[in-house]
Amino acid sequence: MTIDQAPITSTLPVTSATPAGGLRSPGLLVAGAPGYDAARTPWNVAIDQRPAAVAQPADAAEVAAVIRLAAASRLRIAPQGTGHGSSPLGPLDDVLLLRTSRLTGVTIDAEARRARVGAGALWLDVVAPAAEYGLAALHGSSPDVGVAGYSLGGGLSWYGRALGLQANSVTALELVTADGTLVRADAENEPDLFWALRGGGGNFGVVTALEFDLYPISTVYAGLLAWDWRHSERVLARWAEWAATAPDAVTTSLRILQVPPIPEMPEPVRGRQLIIIDGAVLAENAEAERILAPLRELAPEIDTFTRLPASALIRLHMDPEAPTPVVSLGRTLTELPPAALSTLLDVAGPDSGTSLLVAAELRQLGGALARPVAGGGAVGSLDGAFALYSCGIAATPEVAAQGLTDLRRVASAVAPYTGAQQYLNFVEDRIDPAAGFDPVSWSRLRAIRAAVDPNGMFVANHPIPLGG
Repeated sequence: MTIDQAPITSTLPVTSATPAGGLRSPGLLVAGAPGYDAARTPWNVAIDQRPAAVAQPADAAEVAAVIRLAAASRLRIAPQGTGHGSSPLGPLDDVLLLRTSRLTGVTIDAEARRARVGAGALWLDVVAPAAEYGLAALHGSSPDVGVAGYSLGGGLSWYGRALGLQANSVTALELVTADGTLVRADAENEPDLFWALRGGGGNFGVVTALEFDLYPISTVYAGLLAWDWRHSERVLARWAEWAATAPDAVTTSLRILQVPPIPEMPEPVRGRQLIIIDGAVLAENAEAERILAPLRELAPEIDTFTRLPASALIRLHMDPEAPTPVVSLGRTLTELPPAALSTLLDVAGPDSGTSLLVAAELRQLGGALARPVAGGGAVGSLDGAFALYSCGIAATPEVAAQGLTDLRRVASAVAPYTGAQQYLNFVEDRIDPAAGFDPVSWSRLRAIRAAVDPNGMFVANHPIPLGG
């Protein structure tokens, strides 16, 4: 469905700066202009992205005006919300960075159990208003992750094994395509584009708004278990064995973590080296306690699992909530046999000498995350048993270099267990983006990209090339 094909006049202010090449532009910030450096900086401040210009449109009409201006000026467009996942973008010399951070509207339809959010909204902006109606979204583990980028890449939530990927809960998207047309894509209107966007990321246009289902969850049994990381071997072995047969009602994560000694961290874990299992169970208390019993048998030093407001899960994982310099690695693993656990501990355990903040994090997959859904998108399910993530703080070039060395050690250790299909939302290095999809879906995505963006206007962190 085309929403508006008429020429759109931008209301963006005119800057005094003029980009190289002579473009005098409405609302574009260029090198040397006040605000350019702040506008170009992503959440991961270790990434020094230097686009030809930056735009921060306030609505879909302004997005369309910016796209048309970029096309006339022979610039490509890189849509970006928070800048999580910006590492693979590459050089942006001929690219206009379109930040969606001003598109922040959030509307909750309690009767329909549905949210409509602007492409710049963060999960924190959605969780609290939804909770007022006893509803929950399939949100991520960090309050300041953008809803759009998370959803367009799949979306792993604390309810994932019970309710599937967030992308499958998306019911409609609005976007501006390469010719400056505002389009609504849903199951009835632009169904191919609707399919492609749910997993294909920012390859097809600039998403300005999305709508998705909410779930009647007001409380959940959730929390964390923690041990000193000297117990990593037995805790990791028990968790891997337990996770293989755990019911779909539970979704957990295990981390080998070196907690920084900063005030933002809770006192019991601040400045410590720990192995932590956190997660949520969609069950009554007695059943949840039965499910978690094999883990509690290991006598955790800290046990916070209890009945919580569902809205509390947005901060359960203790993810940083401010722009942070990091280097990171993500891989999807097919299995974790005993040999894999031993090898992983060699590079991420207490005797490894690792510099990484998150030496290894393993997200439990399977359940509804593994089951294809009728009407699902390009990433409707995940083929794997665990999603691995590791990261280090990149405060200086020297620290970043050591972190990259340690990440390569982790990647090498898990290489024999790395699956053919990868969850690209976790991948911060430049891998072949075809690894994010099955071959049939990859071919279909390329054909749809060629149809809606034949000149390759849009630049994504994991680019889908033109063609079938």
